[in-house]
Amino acid sequence: MTPQELQDQEQTLELINSELAARLARQSESGAKVDTKAFFLVGFAATAAQFLASRNFESFTGAAAFAAYAVAIGFGILVFNLAEYEDIKPRETLDTYARSTKGATLGALAGTRVGIFEKKEIISW
Repeated sequence: MTPQELQDQEQTLELINSELAARLARQSESGAKVDTKAFFLVGFAATAAQFLASRNFESFTGAAAFAAYAVAIGFGILVFNLAEYEDIKPRETLDTYARSTKGATLGALAGTRVGIFEKKEIISW
């Protein structure tokens, strides 16, 4: 885009940038909720396994229960931190875009946020 085209698109880029920032915030909040649920699942499975270990149990059903608890704990731990937290790097952004026009900066910020969002989406699946 030419500088004039960027200037003409500033309002649109501001809207896109604010929407992307809000979407990343919602995505991070959702990931935090999943982490909390996984934490409780791991805690419950570990407590249940300890309770089962202190009791007399039949070998087959006890082994099956321990295997189920191990699977629950394993998947719960895998869910922790669905994606490594990533955000826009302030120093890099300042150094790169301090002398750029508003339109160019907004376009670059929107592109960076899209990249972060897509990276989190791929990792979370």
